[in-house]
Amino acid sequence: MEPGRIENLSVVYQSPDFLVVNKHWDLRIDSKMWRETPTLQKQLRHHFPELADPDTYYGFRFCHQLDFSTSGALCVALNKAAAGSAYKCFKERRVTKAYLALVRGHVQENRMTINYAIGRNSTEGRAHTMCIEGTLGCENPKPSLTELVVLEHGLYAGDPVSKVLLQPLTGRTHQLRVHCSALSHPVVGDLTYGQAPDQEDQPFRMMLHAFYLRIPTHTERVEACTPDPFVPALDACWSPHTLVQSLDQLVQVLKAAPDPDPTEGSPGPRSTPMPPSKPRETEAQRSSCLQWLSEWTLEPDN
Repeated sequence: MEPGRIENLSVVYQSPDFLVVNKHWDLRIDSKMWRETPTLQKQLRHHFPELADPDTYYGFRFCHQLDFSTSGALCVALNKAAAGSAYKCFKERRVTKAYLALVRGHVQENRMTINYAIGRNSTEGRAHTMCIEGTLGCENPKPSLTELVVLEHGLYAGDPVSKVLLQPLTGRTHQLRVHCSALSHPVVGDLTYGQAPDQEDQPFRMMLHAFYLRIPTHTERVEACTPDPFVPALDACWSPHTLVQSLDQLVQVLKAAPDPDPTEGSPGPRSTPMPPSKPRETEAQRSSCLQWLSEWTLEPDN
């Protein structure tokens, strides 16, 4: 996925009430700084000037947020009523979201629930960052849950990494990035929470992508699945060598899962049931695969 420009907005879902766009990495949703171009808001105005709402400051109603460095599915409501129905879904925790990420190291457990309360970091020099409960300077930590499923193991620029599917069951600021860092498997390219070498060795982006989104409003089921950006064809630095869980299979599970019912008492965190994962590879299989990989990378291009 190339860097964001005004012209290259990607729409993955459209109806009279909603748009879901595939936001570029390192792109702000909106900005009051006139010099800051492009932004997602300016992309939308360029492509859909007739849909801009003069009653809003930015012209469009964004139903939720994505970090500046995070790419992927972001929903835009095209009128006040649609925005209200989407807001209700988020408030009642009836929205399903799943992210793809490359994290440093080989995650040993194929599936896990990450359960660390997250609060604001009051440590000097760490303003606007978050931390897990028990960290020095952690203020007002709140319960936070994330489901993690390992998809692949491989190498990124020669370093061991894992490709994972992350499903946030709560909605804390920087939740996925903080939880991955707490496991000592920070997101590749995360300069805030990562335990990475010198900045010169960093990849071109943070490897976190909002992959799947479903918002079951009372008028329509907004559902979008964006293309996977973490494939060797798009980034030659990424070399997967072990398949742990099929992403296509997980997508089918996500799509088939029923929407949470708001009438079933107080809404709470819900996870999508995942199919059984494959048995972990043996040391002999791993050694054989690494040997093949080293020989393959030494072959000439022609």
